Amino acid sequence: MKIVALLPALLAAGVAQAQTNVLKVDIFQPIVNTLALSFEHKLSPSSSFQIGLAGTFSYKEEGGGFSYNNSGSPQTSGFAITPEYRYYLSERREAMEGFYAAPYARYQYLSQKGSYTNVAGYTQAYNASLNSFGLGLIIGRQWIFKQRFSLDAYIGPGYTFAGISSDRPDYSPAKSDFWGYYDGNYDLRGGLTFGLAF
Repeated sequence: MKIVALLPALLAAGVAQAQTNVLKVDIFQPIVNTLALSFEHKLSPSSSFQIGLAGTFSYKEEGGGFSYNNSGSPQTSGFAITPEYRYYLSERREAMEGFYAAPYARYQYLSQKGSYTNVAGYTQAYNASLNSFGLGLIIGRQWIFKQRFSLDAYIGPGYTFAGISSDRPDYSPAKSDFWGYYDGNYDLRGGLTFGLAF
């Protein structure tokens, strides 16, 4: 009878130990019409691998004096892929919980539609794209609640190479005209995700 009573607890403990994956969504990215998902898989008691995918859907850039289809600002769409290797620093907890350091790589493609005024004073529509590749290192902290839910906060520096192309020979937007980019190559990556462990 005691074995039967303990069976649910033993099964729950087995399920909790078997959890080696977390599927996450970034909490703040929808503010800029972006959906960012990541999948983390435990590799060892102290390490994991994570792959992140993000898609931006017709985000309207503010300012800059641009207009496109009377919108008052250019529109940006695109995607990003971010693989990373996480090393967990805690000796008391296994991977996927606690503080960690993670080197990462990132590829991003963005397309932008907008308009500009040429030297003759005419307003011309343009289509431009940005391709970038970056490397960096983040530090973060991940919590697992009730063996089912995760909260992951991270921040860290990166270095990005970016190239821009335009369908207008006399005009190309600057890197800083794309949301999240600056004229320099150094950047700062941060985020907060909520996830489901299984």
